[in-house]
Amino acid sequence: MSSTTPKKEPGSPTKEKSFIEKVTTLGRKKKKDSQDLDDLNLEGIHAIDSPGSPVDIVDQLDINLEEGEEIYLIESESKDDAKLKELMQVLKEWISEELKEQRIIIRNLEEDLHDGQILGNLVEKLSGVKLEVREVMQSEVFQKQKLTRVLEMVNQQMNMQRWTKLKWSVDSIHSRNLIAILHLLVALAFHFKAPIRIPEYVEAKAVYIQKQEGMLHAKKVTVQITATNEAVGGRFERDAFDTLFDHAPDKLNVVKKSLVTFANKHLNKLHIEVTDLDNQFDDGVFFILLMGLLEGYFVPLHCYHMTPENFEEKVHNVNFAFELMEDAGLPKAKARAEDVAQGHLKSVLRTIYNLFLKHKQADNKI
Repeated sequence: MSSTTPKKEPGSPTKEKSFIEKVTTLGRKKKKDSQDLDDLNLEGIHAIDSPGSPVDIVDQLDINLEEGEEIYLIESESKDDAKLKELMQVLKEWISEELKEQRIIIRNLEEDLHDGQILGNLVEKLSGVKLEVREVMQSEVFQKQKLTRVLEMVNQQMNMQRWTKLKWSVDSIHSRNLIAILHLLVALAFHFKAPIRIPEYVEAKAVYIQKQEGMLHAKKVTVQITATNEAVGGRFERDAFDTLFDHAPDKLNVVKKSLVTFANKHLNKLHIEVTDLDNQFDDGVFFILLMGLLEGYFVPLHCYHMTPENFEEKVHNVNFAFELMEDAGLPKAKARAEDVAQGHLKSVLRTIYNLFLKHKQADNKI
């Protein structure tokens, strides 16, 4: 992993910065008369904070777009939305945790990621691939060069085709466009199976601006940043559990009790008792043991982690349990291993119910 220490440009002060100032966002200084902060961003903030129609906003902005190019400018009131704030906090904590060995702490997504330096460190850490590119300097040209290389790597890692309409770009990230940054980070989190729970159905109110036939056209829109987490691993149709959670939460405890009874009927043979579905199945071990008991075979201990120590080992166990279920002829579980490993209750219930349907006894009915 490369150091985050920026190289000095000719003519820059020779005074040495402290280590913390070099590698963390804590020591970053904002220039009083910053030329790096795009006019679009400054005027955009003013416009979005001001009342008025989209047309009024466009008239206030000095936006240089190519023909057919589009941007989304988030409305200031939308930043106070509880779910949006939760998403931003989850992402900040995730990046800080990933880069803690480099003593990097994320305070502000727009400010800390726009120049490509920390974003590049994150991509290197997640992908395990070294980015052969110079360290970021204050020059906007060099920052965009870094961002270009970082986003090329991102698109390559996520197998984004050139004709795919991306929700982020070098210019949108560099101009501190929050919506573009959130889209990028959410995509990275899902692709690299981040051990975090992304809030579902996060939306943001924004002004959509596009250049058509040499003219800027704008309208206010609602941008969906996240949908359901399950849809990322496969777009599942709604089922009884969606209905249960959405419309009959009072019956949830009845269902959980029935499934606990079913699990204990078999696990008790190994002197194991389930008392909490929310926390006892996330490591996959009980699913594996249940499969052995239900199908009548012993699962070799070297095939899974009996006491998983991290998220990756939990995901391995759950995926292994899924393989055992498929080998036994069970329908593919409508759940992602990552969601089960994160303790997503709906995913846990779906997986247990999959077993229940095949092996239920006459007195075990939900």
